[in-house]
Amino acid sequence: MVRACEADPGEWEPWWKEAEAEVEGPPVADERGENPSYPGLARFEPDNRALFFCRDWLAEESRLLVSEHRFTGVFGASGSGKSSLLWAGGDPPPAGGDREPEGPAVLRVFTPGARPAETYGHLLAPDVGEPDIWVLVDQSEEVFTLCRDKDERTRFIDVLPAARDAGSRLRVLIAVRADFYAQCAERREQGDALRGAALLVGPMTADELREAVVRPAQVVGLLVEHELTARMWTRPLTSPVPCRCSRTRCWSHSAAAGAAS
Repeated sequence: MVRACEADPGEWEPWWKEAEAEVEGPPVADERGENPSYPGLARFEPDNRALFFCRDWLAEESRLLVSEHRFTGVFGASGSGKSSLLWAGGDPPPAGGDREPEGPAVLRVFTPGARPAETYGHLLAPDVGEPDIWVLVDQSEEVFTLCRDKDERTRFIDVLPAARDAGSRLRVLIAVRADFYAQCAERREQGDALRGAALLVGPMTADELREAVVRPAQVVGLLVEHELTARMWTRPLTSPVPCRCSRTRCWSHSAAAGAAS
């Protein structure tokens, strides 16, 4: 729509991000002072990992890819659950590989922002005696949308595939919106590194969506009415992203209403 109006998408992107951040704010406690079972449009955080269901196989596959390739990418449409996968999908395995384990791996998660190399470059180098570092870069498309300095962008992009170097103690997983897939190949080294080391996050199956709705309610002692779930599953899952975020927001209101009645 922005291009149709002959406007610059790059200029509008920060405003989209600001609006998105307002919508995806932290979950608000209910009237009982308890955090909701569903984060709605917000991502799942490490603190509510116990409520994150139906993506176990994706979390395990991403860990295997990072263990094998040391640098990998997760691609998917906006709202497909990439951020939740990174933030609440589980801890990395112990450090090791071709070396003796030195203890649990260090986990670092961040979004690039406007100055990724300047802000986070120090996080990409293990300190002396430190075990493997697992760096999870969420919303990596910000490297192209928010970072206006080409040299800054290049410095950050080039340091990530260096995780594949012999003796490196760095492992990197980037989450990227699918429409920025081509930009990830603009730097040859990064494009080569992602060949065979990328994971596509597609829409949920009916069973996965049912688990994402029903299981969080069970964790906090609530039940989702069978009639409601039956009506949901009769609708075809034709959306590119069967909107877990919006549907679980609806279920959050339904469950809260049920608990109050």
